[in-house]
Amino acid sequence: MTPARPGLDPELRELLADMPLMSQLTPEVLTQLRRLPSAPVDSLLAHRQVDRREVAAPATDGASIPLSVFTPANAHATAAPCVYWIHGGGMVMGDRFSQIDIPLEWLDRFGAVVVSVEYRLAPEATGTALVDDCYQGLLWIAEHSAELGIDPARIVVAGASAGGGLAAGVTLLARDRGTPPIAAQMLICPMLDHRNTSTSSRQFSGEPGVWTREMNEFGWRSVLGDLTGDEVPPYVSPALAGDLSALPATYVDTGSAEVFRDEDADYATRIWAAGGQAELHVWAGGFHGFDALYPQARISATARRTRTDWLARVLSPEPAAEFTR
Repeated sequence: MTPARPGLDPELRELLADMPLMSQLTPEVLTQLRRLPSAPVDSLLAHRQVDRREVAAPATDGASIPLSVFTPANAHATAAPCVYWIHGGGMVMGDRFSQIDIPLEWLDRFGAVVVSVEYRLAPEATGTALVDDCYQGLLWIAEHSAELGIDPARIVVAGASAGGGLAAGVTLLARDRGTPPIAAQMLICPMLDHRNTSTSSRQFSGEPGVWTREMNEFGWRSVLGDLTGDEVPPYVSPALAGDLSALPATYVDTGSAEVFRDEDADYATRIWAAGGQAELHVWAGGFHGFDALYPQARISATARRTRTDWLARVLSPEPAAEFTR
């Protein structure tokens, strides 16, 4: 029997009623989902003055990692902040244009350069391959920051769902390897814990949903391959990291009505316990990815605005003049 679960925000519940939902992922269903059209990036760029550049970074095994670079066409001579975007899709689907409307809002607001990475997907890639691809892409943009017009001291690593988990893993890697410096990490409903044993994961099991416990198990099995127990690295499943100290400013948000709620709240709590700075928002009645699927909903607009306000504080940390006395 499925345990009691938090209800959905009424507006979201009405919007979700028209969406076809599933309870499980299979290899056959994944094949069908991968055939769906990519995100309409051209239409998102049509009303923006943006220069787009396609580049590639080398992976550790010599493969090529595509990166899309979006720069404001009217960029000033001074170096801009950078949002390094890692897309969602359960680590098994999606591409570098998935959810790209989210960081493009920060290009509009802050004049940020947005770089989105095309990491390899599971099950074709397994183990640390996905997070390594994302880390190598980050290294490349840090090393080429001058030519990209990026301020290397203001790089924000951001991602949603699987991309949020990979963003957390990349940030741990950068901390442990000492490079590159990361100003902040933005973890949007991140996929952090392969163990899938939390109360929230059990609550959203056995019934169709946007992302269920069963779908989560499929995603993790696909990326972990033969890895079990102590073999799973914390860079792949960041909830395993024993030390969350010395991380950059962190933003975590999630919905109260989703699988990742508890692991996300726990990650922020452990950052605080280690003396770090984290901001956590649990949106009442939000399901997984609600603000990406239905940005027009009131709760979605609030969630997106709150993230942007936090980024504004992180990227411009100096207090206003009247508060400096």
